[in-house]
Amino acid sequence: MRKHTLTAVAVLFASVSAAFGGIEPQYFDRSVKPQDDFFQFVNGTWLKTVPIPSDLARYGSFTILQEDNWAKLHDLCEQAARDTAATGVEKIVSDFYASGMNVSAIAAAGAKPLQSEFDRIAAIKTPDDVLHVLGHLRMLGVHAGFGFAAAPDDKDSKHNIAVVRQSGLGLAITDQSRDADRDYYFNPDAKSRRLRQQYVAHIAKMFELLGDEPAAATAEAGRVMRLETELALASSSRVQLRDPQANYHKITVAELPEYTGDMDWNSFLSETNAPKFDVVNVAQPDFLRAFATLLRVDPVDDWKLYLRWQLIRRAAPYLGGQFESENFKFFGTDMTGVTAQEPRWKRVVITTDDSIGDALGQLYVAKYFPPEAKARALELVANLRAALRERLQTLPWMDAETRAKAVAKLDAFTVKIGYPDTWKDYSSAHIDRGPYVLNVLRADEFEVRRNLAKIGQPVDKMEWYMTPPTVNAYYSSSINGITFPAGILQPPFFDPKADDAVNYGGIGVVIGHEMTHGFDDSGRQFDADGNLHDWWTPQSAAQFKERAAGIVKQFSDYVAVDDIHLNGALTQGENIADLGGLRIAYAAMEKALAGKPRTLVDGFTPEQQFFISYATIWRDAMRPAEAARRARVDPHSPGKWRVDGPLSNLDEFAKAFDVSEGAPMRRSPAERVLIW
Repeated sequence: MRKHTLTAVAVLFASVSAAFGGIEPQYFDRSVKPQDDFFQFVNGTWLKTVPIPSDLARYGSFTILQEDNWAKLHDLCEQAARDTAATGVEKIVSDFYASGMNVSAIAAAGAKPLQSEFDRIAAIKTPDDVLHVLGHLRMLGVHAGFGFAAAPDDKDSKHNIAVVRQSGLGLAITDQSRDADRDYYFNPDAKSRRLRQQYVAHIAKMFELLGDEPAAATAEAGRVMRLETELALASSSRVQLRDPQANYHKITVAELPEYTGDMDWNSFLSETNAPKFDVVNVAQPDFLRAFATLLRVDPVDDWKLYLRWQLIRRAAPYLGGQFESENFKFFGTDMTGVTAQEPRWKRVVITTDDSIGDALGQLYVAKYFPPEAKARALELVANLRAALRERLQTLPWMDAETRAKAVAKLDAFTVKIGYPDTWKDYSSAHIDRGPYVLNVLRADEFEVRRNLAKIGQPVDKMEWYMTPPTVNAYYSSSINGITFPAGILQPPFFDPKADDAVNYGGIGVVIGHEMTHGFDDSGRQFDADGNLHDWWTPQSAAQFKERAAGIVKQFSDYVAVDDIHLNGALTQGENIADLGGLRIAYAAMEKALAGKPRTLVDGFTPEQQFFISYATIWRDAMRPAEAARRARVDPHSPGKWRVDGPLSNLDEFAKAFDVSEGAPMRRSPAERVLIW
């Protein structure tokens, strides 16, 4: 059923692109005026008639395209798995995927493949032992205690530095703790209190599955929750983590005892195989101090329970049976409202992409990313860069000194399109057709070793941080570069054969969005070389902050779901990038159309097509639980407000759709915010 649906969706997008240039009038809600609610006008019928699949928490243009990519990757994985004589990257993909699809072997093994790791935890006797095992588990991709990795030095972007940062919270949506948030542990509302109770019950159930008696498991879960709450209490909020200056504290290794007392760092580092280093960025000093104190004063037995929990939490999705279903019950149903688990093939494909993405990505690019797509995308990037340069040179609120440095930063952008020039070599990762969970942990270990080996080494500005099939894009402050994987360079975002208005309203705005991240509230603090350096005059900085404050206020007034408002401070970077991306892409489109016939498509001008294309790519529906969760942890606003929010500020939109003053889609002159 899913595969059939995905195929139908792919055909739909292809036919829409050919027939309507990206416009889908069958999904318009004609009962709503564009001047009143543009998101609803463009997407209203779609929202009413297209249900969210039972195995997804949200559904929209990004999801549909990513689902189509999963189906393509599924075919590639199946082909590879059938080839028992495969070599090179095909063999790595073949073995990894086949091990994940061997359901009977996974069920029969249960948690046995992890027994040596549980024995290692059980043998802990001292705080130094805790650190030793923390270092070992860090190598396996278990995000317990604190984070330790290599990253570009924020103030010396040509070199990688060791970074220690807060981590170790389990109450999050992903097993990688990407969405871990301290506020989950403290929010006083009824939903949050219930979620904490469900979390403790989930930990207890996992301990039961490992063989503990129910009463003991419940008591153990409470002790884990107490320790995690103490770690959360010392953690910075998501808004605080957005401030790069506040999260940079470069010290010498000799100075570490000032933060951690007599904590034995060698016990941790001896297990990581990290190269010797003399300096480290302690990103959140208060957290590290609190961790060292907890390590000293909390019972070792509590730390053992915590590490046991963190290991099973990381491994549960790959153990099958009750471990996997219980993991889904909490992290899927309780947290996001999803009622059905994704099909087995899809879960394994996603893990294959996460774990050995450069191997699978090579197969994907060879079949699905033609050279002409890359060439057309590069052309669009060049046009968007030119439009942003012109905007920077004419901004009335920016003084000449700051403007010159802003243009220099734009000109220094690196651009990566489609896939990396150099692929990772997974030959040392030891992937085979044995236990699936061990393949996942070995792939994690490969990646952690690869990362830590970069400490003290030059930064590779051409390194990728997304896999080629990913439907997304990113800007990196330290690299000062933008990246667009092959996965997003497809309809409805991008079609080399589509009209300019559609491409500029789709991938053009995405490109402009990522470029604007170089000049948002966080990105603007990094210079052309990617260094955390204040290159703004006080006058221009004050002008920017005044406008950014307007964005924060505007989006803080929007409601995500029920009585939960958006966090305007958390989402300001993405909202600034949306607003800037729209203006830049629109200007680039107008240049591209100069001197060409203004062709109507389905009765809409190119300018109107541009905004319709934009509203279409942000078509998005979410379950209430997921909407509430994202309002607290996601730096992106919901699709509705990514459309109606920025468009209500734009004269270009008002002119295209004849939006009069006082209309819902036209903020008052005093309220309108324009930055880039």
